[in-house]
Amino acid sequence: MAQTVLRLNQEAFRLLGLLSVFLLVQRCHGFQFKVGGSGTWTVPADNAVSYNQWAEKNRFQIGDTLMFVYAGDKDCVLHVTKDDYTNCNTAAPLEKFTDGHTVFKFNQSGPHYFISGVADNCHKNEKLVVVVMADRSKNYSNGTVPSSPPAPSPEVSPPSPAPAGEESPSPPSGVEINPSPAPSQESSPPKNGASSFALGVFGTIAAFLGSSLVLAV
Repeated sequence: MAQTVLRLNQEAFRLLGLLSVFLLVQRCHGFQFKVGGSGTWTVPADNAVSYNQWAEKNRFQIGDTLMFVYAGDKDCVLHVTKDDYTNCNTAAPLEKFTDGHTVFKFNQSGPHYFISGVADNCHKNEKLVVVVMADRSKNYSNGTVPSSPPAPSPEVSPPSPAPAGEESPSPPSGVEINPSPAPSQESSPPKNGASSFALGVFGTIAAFLGSSLVLAV
């Protein structure tokens, strides 16, 4: 009985270690998305979901990759600016891919625009916008919080109080005097940034402990 329990504990620790290593590898290398869900880069069918509708249902992060599969002798992938995306301008792309099996890695946050190298295909909706989320955990990884902008000073200072027994002078007509705004307190970091950082630390520790358990067993 004791040997059976020991064997089950060993198996549980081994599975935990392998899972921790897998999670750490996924975090380091990102996730690969297949464009449109299937990876096929072509003119969408009339009843098919557009590439942008597919992209809106996913969350893209820095380090993730996007895979395009197409016939390299008939089509290509262009990484372009917003204006060229809107106008289907294929003349001056930021990057051009013609290998038929393109894997594009996201190295920065913000929108990324892709169109077909065939202008007619682009006009038929073979185009894609992917918005990569910012890595908020880096803003708070060192424990600092972005400082609030300084409060604007009033254009006209309020008049100094008159001596005792005299009336205070009235402000000039047409000039509105506003009291100086009270300094705003620094906002605390958003929960999702702190959570991402905490999860990253926990995942790294779990991976280390899991690897040690695997080696020990």
